[in-house]
This record gives sequence, C-alpha cells and structure tokens, in this order.
Amino acid sequence: MRGSPLLARLIRFAAVGAVGTAGHYLTLIGMVEGLGGDPVAGSVAGFLVGALINYSLNRAIVFRSGRAHREALPRFLAVAGLGLVWNGLLMSLLTHVLALHYLLAQILVTALLLFWHYAGNALWTFAERPSGR
Repeated sequence: MRGSPLLARLIRFAAVGAVGTAGHYLTLIGMVEGLGGDPVAGSVAGFLVGALINYSLNRAIVFRSGRAHREALPRFLAVAGLGLVWNGLLMSLLTHVLALHYLLAQILVTALLLFWHYAGNALWTFAERPSGR
C-alpha cells in the first residue's frame, strides 16, 4: 500500500521548514546573545531569513509548483507577511508581557504559525490553477 501524497508533502514541508527554522533561530540567537539585541527584533530578522530560505525550497521540493515566480512570490510574501505580523505580536506578548524566555516563546510561536504557513501556501501560494483558464 502506497503512502498518502498529502502525508508525503507534509513530511517534505516539515523538513524544509526545519531548514528555514534553523536560519530563523540562528539569526535570532546571534542578534540576542551575540549583539545584545531585543528578542522581538531578533525574531523578526530571523523570520525574514527563514522566509527567504523557505520560498525557494517550498516551491521546488514541497509543492513542486510550476506557478511563475511573478505569481507565486507575491502570494508567498503576503502569507509570510501576515505570519511576520503574528510572529512579532506573539513574541512581544510572550516575552515582554508574560516574561517567557525568548527561545521558549519562539518555539511556541513557531508551532502556532506552522499551520498558518502550510495552509496559506498549499491553498493559495502554490495551489494548482483551475483548468479552463
């Protein structure tokens, strides 16, 4: 019995996401621990690094999209932009208001945003165009 194509795609999404998340977290830790920066600013910068990594890998490996960059990239940036806003707001709430350690806060935020990013990219960014167009 063959595995589910959706499950295979979710596994690829998680693997690609791990690479983007590594870029995000390395930037975050470098800015906070190495430069003494604010965790929210470090998280936002890391988010942008992760987004750059994820666009290329998601397009080619996860969704195997043939959608032109001129169509897919603005959509990806819209999904990522909303995720960035949520990332900043949630990190601010968790670190400045609830006083959680910035890494614990980032782990929680990353887990929550995983669902947003997968759904947005699967259903809109890299979705197959309807035939008959």
